[in-house]
Amino acid sequence: MEGYLKDGYSRMMPSRDKIVQFTNELLHATQFPDYAPSGLQVVGAPEVTRIACGVSASLELFRKAREIRANMLLVHHGMFWDNDPRIIDHTMRLRLEELFTGGISLVAYHLCLDAHPTIGNNALLANALDLLPDRDPFSSVGIGGNLTTICPPAELVTRIEKALGRAPTLFTGGPDIIKRIAICTGSAADTIKQAADEGYDCLITGEPRESTMMAARELGITFIAAGHYATETFGIKKLAEVTAEEFSIPWDFIDLYNPV
Repeated sequence: MEGYLKDGYSRMMPSRDKIVQFTNELLHATQFPDYAPSGLQVVGAPEVTRIACGVSASLELFRKAREIRANMLLVHHGMFWDNDPRIIDHTMRLRLEELFTGGISLVAYHLCLDAHPTIGNNALLANALDLLPDRDPFSSVGIGGNLTTICPPAELVTRIEKALGRAPTLFTGGPDIIKRIAICTGSAADTIKQAADEGYDCLITGEPRESTMMAARELGITFIAAGHYATETFGIKKLAEVTAEEFSIPWDFIDLYNPV
């Protein structure tokens, strides 16, 4: 980057706006419809010295980012959603005060980060579970494909637990051997019928609905809830890694464990 010396002497740090332009373009953010603003949500320092990332915006996340002196925070779930009240209440005020005091820019990418074909949540989880490279789109942001090594549901649960570091919830209902799976991270239990209709043996998402267990049995498909939070750590970490490497600045992932 022009004006930036990697030897660390007399260097000019990359600008907030150049970094946001890079991440917007990388994720095709402006071309992807969403119900939350993609990209810069809160303006912080004009130059970025350290990037932090986390799954969901919260006061605790902002405080931890400030503690490590990060002045750009990348998140998957930001602060502003279409159905939220249009007022700054006490909770929102505390969050904003923490960002302002730390000079932290909040940058959020939701569905475009789920859907990205190489650094997205679904693509990276598919890689971790060893899906064959020939994959199909599933739903609006997910991925479907065949396992490199077919296995019974219990073995697939073990693979997921190894990849995510948490035990998933299994609702059996499909065949004894899983060959073809659909992945849609986060909250996509309502796609179970679509997955069954498209011939998948298993749907993997983050969390179930109350009706999901019986739906899996009736539709003849296995359902695995691997954790909303856990399934959506992949993309934000990779986005921070790629961005930090592009601009030669340090980065950290702030892990605020959430069992959901």
